[in-house]
Amino acid sequence: MNSGKLILIVEDENDLAEVLCYHLEREGYQCRRARDGEAALAEVQRSRPDLIVLDRMLPKLSGDEVATRLKRDSRTADVSIIMLTAKAEDADELVGFALGADDYVRKPFSVKLLLARIAAMLRRDRAARQQREVLSRGPVVLDRARHEVTVEGRPVVLTATEFRILAALMVADGRVLDRGQLIDAALGRDVAVTDRTMDVHIAALRKKLAKAAGCIQTLRGVGYTFRVPIDEMTQD
Repeated sequence: MNSGKLILIVEDENDLAEVLCYHLEREGYQCRRARDGEAALAEVQRSRPDLIVLDRMLPKLSGDEVATRLKRDSRTADVSIIMLTAKAEDADELVGFALGADDYVRKPFSVKLLLARIAAMLRRDRAARQQREVLSRGPVVLDRARHEVTVEGRPVVLTATEFRILAALMVADGRVLDRGQLIDAALGRDVAVTDRTMDVHIAALRKKLAKAAGCIQTLRGVGYTFRVPIDEMTQD
């Protein structure tokens, strides 16, 4: 299960870093190390890890600054961070979470505890990714990873554009998207098409969804939304 998961240990205490990498590799993880904040950022750019174990007190660039920079960068914002610290005050823990840490472990700590925290966080991350990849609203299920759509369990064949339109509407989860937003989502920002083009795509999409066509609703003069009709929500 852990095969292929890359953990970056950012720790200037060499003995501790070696112990952590030893135990992580025994559990089947890949492990890389960085001894200071600047090296950590360089390592992340070189090979994006699945999770970072980050000491707060680091040379060159503090762990706090490393966490702040990673969370501000859209390419690394979703990488989970477990902070390590020798500071024992509750206020320090709150600061860590405010900076973007997903979990916080105080030194000294049990290696078994840290391994359990890492495994739990990776399970949570995997579940979150699966939720983003598989969208389920009423009778419609859209699997982005497999590029599949079903209505009441029956497969529906969509064009790539129709698939992206449906995904955008389902992700919006009841919010109204205007034609411009749908064009951007389905065709890209630099594509020049008329509003009528989007209307044609929506009509074709509704036809293919058949019984679920009513889930795509038009708000005249505003745009489109995906909402499951109440009678379908209350069916057994």
